[in-house]
Amino acid sequence: MDRQIYNKTIEIDGVNIFYREAGDSKNPSLLLLHGFPTSSLMFKNLMIALADKFHLIAPDYPSFGFSDVPSIKDFEYSFENIAAYIDKFTQAVKLKSFTIYLHDYGSYIGARIFLKNPDKIEAIIVQNGNNYLEGHGPQWDETKEYWKNPTEEKKKKVYAFLSKEGTKEQYFAGVPERLHQNISPESWIIDWQRLSRPGNLDIQFKLNCTYPTNFELFPDIQKYFREHQPPALIIWGKHDVYFDVAEAYCYKRDLPNAQTHVLEGGHMALETNFEEVLHLIEKFLGRP
Repeated sequence: MDRQIYNKTIEIDGVNIFYREAGDSKNPSLLLLHGFPTSSLMFKNLMIALADKFHLIAPDYPSFGFSDVPSIKDFEYSFENIAAYIDKFTQAVKLKSFTIYLHDYGSYIGARIFLKNPDKIEAIIVQNGNNYLEGHGPQWDETKEYWKNPTEEKKKKVYAFLSKEGTKEQYFAGVPERLHQNISPESWIIDWQRLSRPGNLDIQFKLNCTYPTNFELFPDIQKYFREHQPPALIIWGKHDVYFDVAEAYCYKRDLPNAQTHVLEGGHMALETNFEEVLHLIEKFLGRP
């Protein structure tokens, strides 16, 4: 039984994409798409746990984790363009059909992939991934105001999430204190170390300013759900301060057979509720 994770790099249109791979490629594949501010690092424990029965691939997006940070002058930092690179990545590593795991930013990257390749998608796992407006509560008001009417003063407030403290908050915000011991310090510390590479904070801010394009995509995403009815597992940490738990139940509108599970965790449920998430995924994927 091979549970080894292999750490690889592949060049996509001149950009080196780092990725982790585990399991036999003859087994059903899972494409694991990370959120902000993390990388494929967030999936290491899950990959080890599932590698005996599944084939798992987790890429780092350009400017995240251990992938290249192309210059802001030479690379279009938008969700659309990053999704195009990850779509080409799936082709380069010969992923013909797969279950797609969507978390945070990964939800928007992944949505663009399944909209373009509906026949490749076997199932969808959403873990605190936003595809409905209900997820964006009042905590987003300041950021939305900046997107609509950018000023230097507003920029300072919005830019504050690109900090060591802001990175740590992604893991701890709203999480009950008794679960703090479940969160590995290297997770957010490595995230911050990689995010704070030269020029990367401005890159991350520029990417974030293209966020409204994701809202424009919601009707198409929801239409895809209605028309294709992919088997879906929705997992939500109810203490997530970024994406409101109200959204977890929205998927049922378009995917009446979706399995929805709300956990006593936060935005990073793979840290705070690993055993529960693993059990739900194993059951969903039909593993004994």
